[in-house]
Amino acid sequence: EVQLVESGGGLVQAGGSLRLSCAASGFTFDDYAIGWFRQAPGKEREGVASITSTADRTTYADSVKGRFTLSRDNSKNTVYLQMNSLKSDDTAVYSCAAARLWVAGLRVEEYDYWGQGTQVTVSS
Repeated sequence: EVQLVESGGGLVQAGGSLRLSCAASGFTFDDYAIGWFRQAPGKEREGVASITSTADRTTYADSVKGRFTLSRDNSKNTVYLQMNSLKSDDTAVYSCAAARLWVAGLRVEEYDYWGQGTQVTVSS
C-alpha cells in the first residue's frame, strides 16, 4: 500500500520556522520526484516546491523562494521541507506528493500519489 505521511506542522509565530517531513512507503522512493503543495481555506491548491528523484535539482514557487528549502534522504524514504521566516500568508494545509518521474514541477496533475496533509498556522 502506497503511503505518504506528513508531519511537523503546527502553530508558529510570524518570523518563526517549522520543518515538515514526508515519509514514504509502498513504492520505490528513489524513482519518484517529490513535491509539496499547500491549500489555504477558500483557495486553490498551490505548488510550493519540488525535488528530483536524485535530489540534484529543486524548484520553488516565487512566494517561498529564499525562505523554504527542500531536501530528501533516499536512505530513509523521507523528504524534508524547512520553512523559515514564516508569514501569515503561509498558513495552509501542506501535502506532499510523489510523481513517477526524475523531475516534476509544481502542477498538481504531474503527481500520482498524495498524502493527507499537515496543518501549518502562522500567527501574526
